[in-house]
Amino acid sequence: MKRLIVVMALLAAGCGSGGFDGVYNMPLPGGADVGDSPYHVKVRFKDVLDLVPQAGVKVNDVPVGRVEKIDLAPDGWTAEVTLLVNGDVSLPANAFAKLRQSALLGEKYVELGKPQDGTGKLANDAVIPIERTNRNPEVEEVFGALSLLLNGGGVAQLQNITKELNNALSGNEAEIRSLLGNLDKFVGDLDAHKAEIVRALDGLNRLGGTLAAQNQQLGTAITDLGPGLKVLSDQRTQLVTLLQSLDKLSDVAVDTVNKSRDDIVANLKALQPTLQKLVESGQNLPKAFELLLTYPFPDAAVDGIKGDYTNLYADLDLNLGTVLDNLSRSRQSPLDGILPPSTPLPLPNLPLPLGQSGSTGLGDVLGGLLGGGK
Repeated sequence: MKRLIVVMALLAAGCGSGGFDGVYNMPLPGGADVGDSPYHVKVRFKDVLDLVPQAGVKVNDVPVGRVEKIDLAPDGWTAEVTLLVNGDVSLPANAFAKLRQSALLGEKYVELGKPQDGTGKLANDAVIPIERTNRNPEVEEVFGALSLLLNGGGVAQLQNITKELNNALSGNEAEIRSLLGNLDKFVGDLDAHKAEIVRALDGLNRLGGTLAAQNQQLGTAITDLGPGLKVLSDQRTQLVTLLQSLDKLSDVAVDTVNKSRDDIVANLKALQPTLQKLVESGQNLPKAFELLLTYPFPDAAVDGIKGDYTNLYADLDLNLGTVLDNLSRSRQSPLDGILPPSTPLPLPNLPLPLGQSGSTGLGDVLGGLLGGGK
């Protein structure tokens, strides 16, 4: 009795000290040798099924460690499995982990593997994320899916599906064959224009990127567009009235042009001789204007003037009889209709003080015109 009390006391003392928290902490015989300097690796799984602590850890089917504990990951949705791995096992930093089963109904274990492009080295307390972990389907899941297929799936409906397909295809072989031919041509055309399609998708992607980069400006434009649309909506009646008035104006304009068409054509035909003569004059008319505006000095006279003035000496025959005689010789005299052709025109005798040398100053000529007639 005393011995039983002592054993119970020792057990109670051991439990109270915190050194024992379940049979999972007890070493199992036949486990993997982790060596003198093992390291820890944390692996996160979506589902650990019935994986338990002290389960094996293998690399290429060789035991290299064991599962120390299974906890809930910090995200609250996944499981975090802590592995104790032999220090002599070297794995890359991007190693993956899989949840395996030793036999059809065997125990679960964790398999660590090396990817083909392994880099770095898996360090102590490294974390293998959920993106590099997976698990095999359970036997129960396989049988459950098979049962669903056989009992509630489409196996029982295969005969009906076959009959309906036969009914749909029977008598429509030519159409189905044509459809398949068109589909083959369509797929071939798509394959031939694969590069253009890829370029179009790339262009659409760039457009989407540009729009995304200008998201704020587009939002501002759309926001500022609202008041303008409201103004247009408020003035809708005035705009409709304006368009209706423009429609009436166009009808009036078309009617006016149609009614005055003959007059416009006649005016253009009457203008044709004048335009023809202008065309025939060529460069004569522009050159005449050059001299008319600076008469009697042509443009070339400017190069001969050395200073800001020049002297002009001219002989002018201002006999009115001679001038009128020259005018009467034209095709139509300016005096036709005013005097009969046989009526002599009384002309005053205007003595001009012309010098014997034939050269008289312009001031003398104008003086003679203003003071002559006596």
